Amino acid sequence: MVKILDKEEPVLYQCEECGFHYKEKELAEKCEAWCREHQSCNLEITRHAVEEEKTL
Repeated sequence: MVKILDKEEPVLYQCEECGFHYKEKELAEKCEAWCREHQSCNLEITRHAVEEEKTL
């Protein structure tokens, strides 16, 4: 189940497997499903994470 962080502005959705945050719930769900199945992160998904935006 994707965790919703409603104290943040805008609302962020967190992958409960790896902890990355997303603006879109669908991406957080995709990330969580991938992480759970493969025990790793998918670069095509995580490049949309909010953490990625902070490093640019």
